[in-house]
Amino acid sequence: MTAALTERTVRGVAALDRAAQDVRQALGSVLDPELDEPITDLGFVRSIDVAGAADGAVVAVHLRLPTSFCSPNFAYLMASDSKDVVSALPWVGKVLVELDDHHDSALINAGLAADAGYRGTFGHEAEDSLDELRLMFRRKAHTAAMERCLSEQLRADPALTEMNVGTVRLGDLPPGRTKDALVRRRTALGLPAEPAAVVLVDHDGRPYPAEQVPLALRRARSTRISIDGNAHFCRGLLRTRYAGSGADQTDRPEGAEPADHHQLLPFTVKETNP
Repeated sequence: MTAALTERTVRGVAALDRAAQDVRQALGSVLDPELDEPITDLGFVRSIDVAGAADGAVVAVHLRLPTSFCSPNFAYLMASDSKDVVSALPWVGKVLVELDDHHDSALINAGLAADAGYRGTFGHEAEDSLDELRLMFRRKAHTAAMERCLSEQLRADPALTEMNVGTVRLGDLPPGRTKDALVRRRTALGLPAEPAAVVLVDHDGRPYPAEQVPLALRRARSTRISIDGNAHFCRGLLRTRYAGSGADQTDRPEGAEPADHHQLLPFTVKETNP
């Protein structure tokens, strides 16, 4: 092997490594809809393979989940989003995303390969659209983000009580990642995000009457605890199911907001079949 060929080979390997890193970064914008965390942080990305091609690189991504019976619609949403974000990379020519070891792997993988869309993949079993599913979990993520911000305020201000927490406005919140995350989620849902906007609101952005505020806050706390608890549980299940997968997981700092530094995907879904 000549020195020139060796150098070209090394450069080629380095380029493919950088490309794989770009793919992983793109996959970091894909969130588990129920856990509200990036699939890269959760360890759901099993492998990334990039191969050169004359008309653009060919990228193969394999995903894994904590159990074989994870909800098929959640699984499809994550796999479909993964294909979309990798396909959007300008140097990519073809993308293959496959879900491993799931009871609906064959069905989901075939639907993704054919770009059949959610309803085209699941047929009559697709009772709700992915738009509705996304909206439901974006609302849950927003509810949890509200609770994190208000609980911080309650801890920081002894004069603030659950009875009057409904008067807290975005402008009252100190700058930081929990506030930034709340603003992102409000923006994604089309809710007001100016400083005068009340923090504790329903799904339509309406503040609660004073007498309903304590109960609304407790319900929000229940949602937040459920999301955080499920995320912790799923991380443990994945480590149990796949030896060594813990090394692929990124634990967020204590008290940090899930997906702090990840952009939310556009609220659109490809559907080719009515």
